[in-house]
Amino acid sequence: MQPEQANDWAATLKALAHPTRLQIVAELLSGTKCVTDMEEILPASQANISQHLAVLRHAGLIDFAQDGALRCYYLSRPHIVERILSLLAAGVPVVRQTKEQIQQEKEAALGREVKG
Repeated sequence: MQPEQANDWAATLKALAHPTRLQIVAELLSGTKCVTDMEEILPASQANISQHLAVLRHAGLIDFAQDGALRCYYLSRPHIVERILSLLAAGVPVVRQTKEQIQQEKEAALGREVKG
């Protein structure tokens, strides 16, 4: 992988590295949404949602269309978002299993120390 390509991927992943932004792109997979629509779906204020939308827009993952006074957002690269979200979903069981395994190993190590 070339350094420029690595930088592009890192920027994309960094833009998605927040629970609210992941929720936003997941919602946009089903179609265009205005900020008011997202306020009803997400546990965040309009100002906070707008900040997250700006990060996603700067990364080139979303764009908007003006509908009167409303800005309605859509995925500009849905194929990338779909692939990343499916990779993340596939990795969740592995991460959970690893966390559980680490916790069990810690508990076993602590048990040995106490007994020893």
